[in-house]
Amino acid sequence: MAPFDTGLAPTTAPDVALRHIVADCHADLRKYRAVVLQSRRPIGIHQTRVSLRRLRAAFGLFRHAVDGPVVRALSAEAKWLAGECAPSRDLHVFLTETVEEVPPMVARVARRLADTHLQRARAALSGARFEAFDRQLHVFLDLSPAHPTDRLDEFARAELDAHHDKVMKRGRKFASLDPHRLHRLRIAIKKLRYAADFLQPAFASAAAKPYIEATVRLQGALGAMNDRAVARHMLADLATAARPTEDVKKPLKRLAKQAGAGGKRRRRKLERAWETFRKTERFW
Repeated sequence: MAPFDTGLAPTTAPDVALRHIVADCHADLRKYRAVVLQSRRPIGIHQTRVSLRRLRAAFGLFRHAVDGPVVRALSAEAKWLAGECAPSRDLHVFLTETVEEVPPMVARVARRLADTHLQRARAALSGARFEAFDRQLHVFLDLSPAHPTDRLDEFARAELDAHHDKVMKRGRKFASLDPHRLHRLRIAIKKLRYAADFLQPAFASAAAKPYIEATVRLQGALGAMNDRAVARHMLADLATAARPTEDVKKPLKRLAKQAGAGGKRRRRKLERAWETFRKTERFW
């Protein structure tokens, strides 16, 4: 995803910058929420989760520049909504990206499970809790700047340094990282990617594009590893959702074998992405 065209400048106050970013995220959320409520197109649920994830990333990034309790409350609601949408997205990714040639009986079970997950997401996105969250976002966007003389570029350098350093710390002794530490690295690079995406307008630097591309590539490689871990949960959900007359044990076992294949290839891709990121110049 390309960085937001927010019109921000180095002299923009950080809390003003946050409201610009939140306004963009909110517009995307409402756009793709409508897709979820009106159709079954996968882009709706996927981009709704992206919008919510970006909201949470923005609130986390700017938490020291704005009213803490308000930001924490909005971030918590965005996390809950994303969680209600997650099963639908995870099942779709499993069926379309993680495995191939899903057996007919498993596909039938998956369709029922997908219907259940979609209804769960729709209920969350159309209920009173969403409406309250939506109103709170509008109120937040209308607040006056608390620190209008602060500068985005100064704020951005400190935040980007901290996030970059955390990624480097998490990636120390990269070759020996176990799944738990790879997960922690994935979270750190995700936060850095969003921070770079949000804050790059504070710097007129040609190095921003390759840096952000390197973070996207590394996040994608780590995400591919994580999707295989998520696959275990998807297989368990499909087994639970099968009816007594649907013997899915053997086809699910074959899918589990598929999901676990290619580990060395994914690891090599991840290692290349890490080396590219490690050598990429900071842009701030």
